[in-house]
Amino acid sequence: MLCCISRIHILASLASLFVFFGGIYIYLGHSTPSSSICPNNGWRIGDPTMQTGICNCWRIGDLTMQTGLKYAQPSTHNGRTDVNSVTNWNAPLVWEGTFDPVVIDAIYKKMDPRVAVVVFAVGKVTYYIFTDNEQDVPKIKLGKGRTISVVTIPSAKRWQEVVLGRMKWTTITIDKQIRNESDYLYMMDIDSVFHSRFGAESLSQLSAVLHRGYYKNTPRDQFPYERRPKSKAFIPTDEGDYYYTAAVWGGYLEDMYKLVKYCYTQSEEDAKNGIEAVWQEESHLNKYLLYNKPTKVLSPEYLWSDYDSAPEDIKVVRISQLVKNYAEVRP
Repeated sequence: MLCCISRIHILASLASLFVFFGGIYIYLGHSTPSSSICPNNGWRIGDPTMQTGICNCWRIGDLTMQTGLKYAQPSTHNGRTDVNSVTNWNAPLVWEGTFDPVVIDAIYKKMDPRVAVVVFAVGKVTYYIFTDNEQDVPKIKLGKGRTISVVTIPSAKRWQEVVLGRMKWTTITIDKQIRNESDYLYMMDIDSVFHSRFGAESLSQLSAVLHRGYYKNTPRDQFPYERRPKSKAFIPTDEGDYYYTAAVWGGYLEDMYKLVKYCYTQSEEDAKNGIEAVWQEESHLNKYLLYNKPTKVLSPEYLWSDYDSAPEDIKVVRISQLVKNYAEVRP
């Protein structure tokens, strides 16, 4: 399906695919009626006074599962020693071999079913396709309960306008439509193919993915951050944690809204000042995540590339970006 959609001009130019979690290749198929992810703590997803959506009824101490589940006993001494599995702010850094999918899936299935709808209901998925060529969107046969919603946007003269514009149009569309339809939102580039499990282990309030090009031994002063103080995306050379890709990231809808609105408004301020961040929205994303730490960091397994072979520490490629003819697909 992704290969078919990638023929669309603006989508192939790194446009966003918005996936309501329940469906990013999770291997569970239990669907229940849809409702709010956090039904019992008094706020509504559409409440305009909210800054972020944090569920008081869904906390880490509620990670319960059913009795009788069979799984390998966890060890306090044995595990992966070739990679780090926790950040210095104590957030999980997820790699193959750092979690047990049997346990993770059982825990999330055991949670309130109104949460499980968003997390596990493979039949509750909506793909938002932003394009300037609605008539060219192919008719695609989808699985039961999956829908495509096409949102028409203006054409772009430069590919940089495409990637910057997605923050604007995401902000607008969340306000007009998505907030009433989903609790959890992931953003993805369209030129990506799923190869393996992308499951409940990736879920958190705000999840970011390490860029494959800078995750090993790159010192922070060599990250491709925006280094010009004039830009709102500016990060000094002596600051930085990781370099995150803007091709896959997600979280609770209201946290995502806060993030995309920040990137949109900051890029607008840059435009007024006659400057464009070196890597457009990715630069603003990295600035935001430096000072608003993600609650989970996903390894480059969660976005590799067909341009590169996987090294030894990448045990499984979960998503890979396609090789593209930039001369053909970019404005």
